Order: sequence, then C-alpha cells, then structure tokens
Amino acid sequence: MDLGLKGKVVVVTGSAGIKGSIGETIVQRLADEGAIPVIVDRNVRGSGYADELQSKGVDSIFIQTDLSDYKQVEAAAKVIEEKYGRVDALINNVGVNDGAGLDASMDDFMYSLKLNMVSFFAMTKFCLPMIKKVKGNILNIGSKVALTGQGGTSGYAASKGGVLGLTREWAVDLIKDGIRSNAIIIAESWTPAYDNWIKTLEDGEEKLKSIVKKIPLENRMTTPVEIADQCLFAISEKSSHTTGQFITVDGGYVHLDRSLLTE
Repeated sequence: MDLGLKGKVVVVTGSAGIKGSIGETIVQRLADEGAIPVIVDRNVRGSGYADELQSKGVDSIFIQTDLSDYKQVEAAAKVIEEKYGRVDALINNVGVNDGAGLDASMDDFMYSLKLNMVSFFAMTKFCLPMIKKVKGNILNIGSKVALTGQGGTSGYAASKGGVLGLTREWAVDLIKDGIRSNAIIIAESWTPAYDNWIKTLEDGEEKLKSIVKKIPLENRMTTPVEIADQCLFAISEKSSHTTGQFITVDGGYVHLDRSLLTE
C-alpha cells in the first residue's frame, strides 16, 4: 500500500539505537516509503545511519541531540527549520526503562522525567510552527507500563503516563489547526535491548518462555517492524480522521481476557 509518505519530512527522536531497535526500524521503513527521515538522538551511531541512507539516494539527516536537555532540543528544531522548513510528522520515540524506582535519588527520578516525557513536550513545542505550516501530525510512542505499572521504575511509569496525557491534551489543543495527535502503546517487543536484558538473567530462557506464553495472539512477541508499520499508517493520510487515540500494538497482551492464557 502506498501510504503517501514520499517526500514527507518525518522527525524521529531516539532513532539511533542498535540496528533492529524500534526507532531505527521506523527510520528504515520511512526510507522504504520514500519519506525524509530526520534522526534525532544523542548517539553518534545516527550519523552512520544517515550516511547509509544517503548512499542509497535517501534524503536524511542526523542531528546529535541530548533529548533530556531542552536547549539542545530547541537547537535541533532550528536545524530542521533551516534545512527543510517544515515537519510533516513528528514521532516522539525516545524512551529508556531506566529503573528509577522509589529507592532512586531525586536527580535520577527527575532525569527520567526529562528524557522520557519532557523531551516529548520540548520537541513538539519547538517543531510546532513547522507542523502547523503543513498541517502535519504528532505520534507519541508509549508503553504498557503507563497502564499496568511494572514495579521498580517510577520515573519511566510516570513519564509514560504523562505521555498519554499529553497525547490527548495536544489532540484537543490542535483540533483547530487540523493537527492530529496519537500514541502507540507497546508491550513486549523483541528488540536488541530486550534480548540484552534477557541475557542478564540467570533463568533468562525460562523467563522469556513465561512471557511469550502470556501473549494471546500467536504466543509471540511483537516485532519492531510491526510497530514501525503501525506508526507509518498512523502518521499517513490513511489515518486522516484519527486523533487522540492510544493504539496498542501488543498481540492482545494488555487488554484481552486472562482466560485466554489458560492452558
């Protein structure tokens, strides 16, 4: 399906993760659709990704940015304005489940909020004039932790809860401008980071099997490509009358009847 994203400037934060991470996969799928991916991340790995895309004839740039620092976010938005002058879609994707729980320091808790939620506000605020110019849209990447809790990660849970609140607030704020605001909620996705976490556990393989058994649809994890494809559909004109929505891509893990898990 042609999603009509060719030539669209799409900003993706937190998109210089390891190959196969959600942000990096979104960027690759955007390139496949002929869009212009703008990679915003603190990791210099993003420079290599942009160079790789450019070598294939894809218009893409990398802007190295510490997303926890709103002044750097503002500077990144100025680079985008100078280069492209518009933002057709903003995908706020950065997120680190950092374990800042009740025993964390106040500094660690505040940093978690800055990275996982305040960065969403800052990037949206500073890109908004460019989004308004073309009636673009905003897509926030959320987490099931906002709905279910997880334990030991107060900063991340609070941030992702706030992200959902901001999603609906912006949908209301921007109705008059014809700008849509939605969120994707992710649960268990097989990313390089997830793989690395499993490998740190003494009973990693058993833990993985236990989790997978609890995912109702096909008893498997969601792939980053499935998440990326849902993101592309959500920012495209194929979703032109969808706003203020939380789209859960998780194989039914969060919302379906627990009786489905009975063996």
